[in-house]
Amino acid sequence: MAWEGRLTFLLLFFSVLLMLSHVCNCHPHSARCMNSTCATDKTSNTTKKASDIAAEVAGYADVAKQIIDLAVFGAAQNRSYRRLADFTDTIGNRVSGSQNLELAIKYMFNALTQDGLDVHLEPVKIPHWVRGKESAEMIAPRAKSLAILGLGSSVGTPPEGIEAAVLVVQSFEELKRRSSEAMGRIVVFNQPFVSYGETVAYRAFGASEAAKVGAVATLIRSITPFSINSPHTGWQDYQDGVRRIPTACITVEDAELMWRMAQRGQKIVVRLTMEAKTLPDADSFNTVAEIRGWQHPEQVVLLSGHLDSWDVGQGAMDDGGGAMISWEALSLIKDLGLRPRRTLRTVLWTAEEQGGVGAQQYYNLHKVNMANFDLVMESDLGTFTPVALQFTGSDAARKVMEEVVKLLAPINTTKLEAHGEGTDISPWMQAGVPGASLHVADSRYFWFHHSEGDTMTVQDPRDMNLCSALWAVVSYVVADLQDMLPR
Repeated sequence: MAWEGRLTFLLLFFSVLLMLSHVCNCHPHSARCMNSTCATDKTSNTTKKASDIAAEVAGYADVAKQIIDLAVFGAAQNRSYRRLADFTDTIGNRVSGSQNLELAIKYMFNALTQDGLDVHLEPVKIPHWVRGKESAEMIAPRAKSLAILGLGSSVGTPPEGIEAAVLVVQSFEELKRRSSEAMGRIVVFNQPFVSYGETVAYRAFGASEAAKVGAVATLIRSITPFSINSPHTGWQDYQDGVRRIPTACITVEDAELMWRMAQRGQKIVVRLTMEAKTLPDADSFNTVAEIRGWQHPEQVVLLSGHLDSWDVGQGAMDDGGGAMISWEALSLIKDLGLRPRRTLRTVLWTAEEQGGVGAQQYYNLHKVNMANFDLVMESDLGTFTPVALQFTGSDAARKVMEEVVKLLAPINTTKLEAHGEGTDISPWMQAGVPGASLHVADSRYFWFHHSEGDTMTVQDPRDMNLCSALWAVVSYVVADLQDMLPR
């Protein structure tokens, strides 16, 4: 009887263990089990108490520190910087539709595959604008070569160029007041830099506004607060039904020079030559790499940066850095043997500079599964010293994210700010998916933006370590929480 009693006890014991294993649903790569039954609470974050959410997130403190230590002090130190340097030094700039962009996509596909990630390419159609040869010269009141960069989507001049008198204005309002003077002129916009978001309207719409009053071309002061005679390019938009005229950016120095000459009443004449043209849309790809989730592989936390750049500089800052930390985050998590409940997906977008073209096609393809997108993240304003995480989402989701950023105390980046941003993730956020972006100490960002100055020289390896750590901690923890962020 004693032996039979022991057998009965053992059977009961193993039955309980088996039951607990099903309840726990634990997994060797999860950050931790909260208690002997893993506290498998099916209650959504919308009804969980704030104290329960705080306790769950705080349980990731150790794994967050492991990620930070690996990225900032450990074997992965400076890896994202080295990867970026090798990539940009090898490929160079990567404008939409160019052979360089396609070489960049192949490079990243191979590199991500060699890193042991699940990688695939998703085809898209993208704009193919070609700059060609371009030049500008002041003919009067004295001879002077003008440094210019034609703006994306601009038409070219006739082969012989355009030679015309100049009208210099400082605003759209001044152009309207002086519209009678614009006919047959090259309009020069010498608008002061207020902020990128406000001042970029002159780059985007200056050509069409000038064409409406009879101008034959526009030269626009570069959208930057600082210049060493360096023009900055970017995309511009022609308005439907308005004559398309050539448009380029000039330097701050030359815009101010012509303004001073005009104020003295001097007649300014400029000769502009541009070979710019738009070719048929090109075939390209968004590049996708994943660590599949162990429990909910269909649910996704998306990290991203864009792989294309303008056709000047190296595209190291805009947006090579964002692309590399979005790869590095997966590498850090993989190196630590971690695997979250949900899928971590890095997307390297194509043709962001032309208005998020690749990202919009990705959204159109995947929006049918919108309910499974937990959080979308984008880094596209530099990878300088991180200051905060910017977030857009419901109040309930914000409470969760406020706890998540507390895990970044070791790198002193625990601030959660409003308004996640990013051209490529904006369709998702507009549809109600929570979104996050990286806020860095970006006071110098627009010094180099879309110019020959966007090179590896502006990057700092320690800053990239910190950005990578932040990106990895936030994405991993959100992907491994028991519940998706509440909408």
